[in-house]
Amino acid sequence: MDNRIYFFDTTLRDGEQTPGVSLQTPEKVEIAQALVRLGLDVIEAGFPAASEGDFEAVSTIAREVRGCTIAALARSNENDVTRAAEALASAERSRLHVFIATSDIHLEYKLKKTREEVLAIVKHILEFAKGKFDEIEFSAEDASRTDLEYLCRVFEVAIEGGASILNVPDTVGYMTPEEFGNRIRYIKEHTKGIEKAIISVHCHNDLGLANANTLAAIEAGARQVECTMNGLGERAGNVAIEEVVMAVKTRHDHYPFDVHINTPLFTRTSKLVSKLCGVAVSPNKAIVGANAFAHESGIHQHGMLNNPTTYEIMTPASVGAEKTSIVLGKHSGRHAFEDHLVNLGFQLEEERVNELFVQFKALADKKKQVYDEDIYALVMDTMHHEQAFHVVQHDYHSDQNGYVLASIRVLTPNGERMDAAVGDGPVDASFRAIERLVNTPFVLEDFQIRSVTVGKDALGEAVVKVNYNGRRFQGRGVSTDIVKSSVNAYINAVNAIYLAKELEQEFGNQEG
Repeated sequence: MDNRIYFFDTTLRDGEQTPGVSLQTPEKVEIAQALVRLGLDVIEAGFPAASEGDFEAVSTIAREVRGCTIAALARSNENDVTRAAEALASAERSRLHVFIATSDIHLEYKLKKTREEVLAIVKHILEFAKGKFDEIEFSAEDASRTDLEYLCRVFEVAIEGGASILNVPDTVGYMTPEEFGNRIRYIKEHTKGIEKAIISVHCHNDLGLANANTLAAIEAGARQVECTMNGLGERAGNVAIEEVVMAVKTRHDHYPFDVHINTPLFTRTSKLVSKLCGVAVSPNKAIVGANAFAHESGIHQHGMLNNPTTYEIMTPASVGAEKTSIVLGKHSGRHAFEDHLVNLGFQLEEERVNELFVQFKALADKKKQVYDEDIYALVMDTMHHEQAFHVVQHDYHSDQNGYVLASIRVLTPNGERMDAAVGDGPVDASFRAIERLVNTPFVLEDFQIRSVTVGKDALGEAVVKVNYNGRRFQGRGVSTDIVKSSVNAYINAVNAIYLAKELEQEFGNQEG
């Protein structure tokens, strides 16, 4: 038996069916190219008969993307198959993915056809498709709720018609792992000619079992997995490629299969798909979530500081994540706090660390997470450091073309200074003016604003994250004027940078 698992990505087809997602052709091409770099075997580029936009996207991807098989979806009718063939004409290697429903509930209420009529349709459409594609995949929609004996008959007709990949979709996420594994085994044992085909599975996540069902199917003999990045898709989504791949690679002792996927590109690809699709990845999402390698519990942090394998079964680098994150919060212990002080450049005596740790725990009880600038502030409070920059005056005006001129006067360590800049809006212009004024090479990484109270005079909280010399700093600002709160947040982030520089210099001089 072939020990390699092939991966068929349907982010651009089933993933785009995620409510609220609509991708333009250039965005689809960009994602497709990223999927090729990731090592996907097959990319389902779309459903050409669904719309002119889908036809154009599939045609463009077929023409421009090289390095993998490009597939197009089609219903079991001649028009759909013809449109798929036309769209895939320029593909390096083409695959028709043709489907029809086979469960009794779909036959009765959707297709309004008998089992025998569906068998005849499958036979006809495969005869019609023969020779138009490099390979043909046949899907029995709602296979997980299809009578097993009948499902095997359908697959036998598909094999006779030239289908070399047979897909077993759990279309509504109905299966449990044991059931699905047994279903795959039954198909392997009772389908004539099955040795000529690869069994594929396409699991939805309605019961949260998509990954478990997929792994059970692999154990039972499935050798192709249909998946999406970040688990995008209809309703609760599809199985996520990153979860299947890392389960197989991490537990290779249990899943001794070959996987040809460039896993260090997972995080980068996940972020690209999230950005272009406009669907945020949950922080606690397995493998690619922001908290996938974050630890707050003091017990966990202590173990991680001694040996990362105590609480991490894979390395951040293996999936392209930056690093393990020791998150400081109310559950953090003294070991993690002291280690973080050292990483920030503070070499303090044990008594001083103990004093600061008490203050840190009190602060952590009030905040969900304690950031670097909070730690600097704790140290600063006992060293009488002043903020480097204070906003004295801030104004902005827009012109008839929509551009905004912002001016800002700031009290600096060298006296008052003023500067101005033009931007696309008041916040953009104000940030540009601040950057000109402080003349420090930091990079804005994130800017968020939210309402912290209700009503017309609601307070708006702005949070700004900047990167300076590879270190992240954060600033907050609160005001009923969201522009003012944004400016205060940006200035506070700059103050955090200057405080860090000042403290590093002070501690460096002490060491010298």
